[in-house]
Amino acid sequence: MIALEVLRHEPERLRKAIADKGIECDLDSILVLDKKRRVLIHSVERLRARQRGVNKEMAALEKGSQEFMAKVGEMRGVSSEVKAKDAELKALESDWNAQRLSLPNIPHASVPVAPDPSGNVVYYSWGDPACVSPQARPHFEGKVFKKYADYARGAKVTGAGWPFFRGGLAKLMRSLINFFLDEALRNGYEEVTGPLVVNRDSASATGQLPDKEGQMYVLSRDGFYLIPTSEVPVTNFYRDEILDEAELPVYRVCYSPCFRREAGSYGKTVRGLNRVHQFDKVELVKWVHPTESYRELESLKADAERLLQKLDIPYRALLMCTGDLGFTQSKKYDLEVWAGGQKRWLEVSSCSNFEAFQARRANIRYRPPGQKPVHLHTLNGSALAVPRVLAAILENNVLEDGRIKIPPVLEAYFGEEFLE
Repeated sequence: MIALEVLRHEPERLRKAIADKGIECDLDSILVLDKKRRVLIHSVERLRARQRGVNKEMAALEKGSQEFMAKVGEMRGVSSEVKAKDAELKALESDWNAQRLSLPNIPHASVPVAPDPSGNVVYYSWGDPACVSPQARPHFEGKVFKKYADYARGAKVTGAGWPFFRGGLAKLMRSLINFFLDEALRNGYEEVTGPLVVNRDSASATGQLPDKEGQMYVLSRDGFYLIPTSEVPVTNFYRDEILDEAELPVYRVCYSPCFRREAGSYGKTVRGLNRVHQFDKVELVKWVHPTESYRELESLKADAERLLQKLDIPYRALLMCTGDLGFTQSKKYDLEVWAGGQKRWLEVSSCSNFEAFQARRANIRYRPPGQKPVHLHTLNGSALAVPRVLAAILENNVLEDGRIKIPPVLEAYFGEEFLE
């Protein structure tokens, strides 16, 4: 959520952010509504002050006297007017709150300004894509994947894009999850598990609503949403709470299945593990002091990158431009792995700084010693999303006989040197 000071005193800065991000948002309408709201609040406050004044005057008069009864009539008139104004303000506040949630976060000054993904900048790269297996082929064409991935039975049980994975492939996925979690614990994150469904307040607090409502699965009877990422429940852990400044920073790691509609996509680019409706992901979440959030962003990105380096997967880090930044982020890096069989880059992580945007929506604050509470900054990043990391391993490490060489760092988890 955008600070009221920015909305009222820097509207052109906000207008530029809306244009740079390509967000549809009627800022002029929101500004008019904000002015109307402030006028109405002032009117209600004046009426309440008059109520208090009349009450004080009545206390000094003899009950039942002509002057007292005149004040009773005046009080009834003021009370009626207050009631009407309160009802008007309540309706306006509802509209105001809904429209304010449509305002996107403002990009950091270091974010490249460009209208579409072509403006993303390759910030860093690691590994040589040319050094992957000479037998590399798309994972969904390999014998191991065909042996252990069952899309037909998944479609029978649920629908297209909900596969079964069994045997060695399921074990390798579990090995990746445990590796990701153990590495996060070594880096100072506390493990947490949370709900896989959230209410509307939680989804609104992190910015999934209203921006990405069409991508979420809804449990309509209860008004709950299946989580698209564990960022949502974990960030809301501190919703409507005040932390002591000494508690910051707070680091958490959470493994969860994630659920996304990912509708309207077809073809080779979404085959196999490239895009599924349910997938496993390990998420890192931080609550930090505002002066430290951009240093914490670089540290968060480094935590995710080390996983790819230990897995020996070539990857690149992209600094996302304004047109590809997203509704909620101030700054974001994407990590993409090289899938040697498909000969393309696959996104496996987004590392984002939201500054105080989510904290305002979720009302998460910290209290500096002897001062009033202040909104902290939130960050999160995938470390990592399992399916596309697995796709890169299956493609880059395939042997001539079709077996998959397990990355050495995973052998202790997987228990074998090869997947066959």
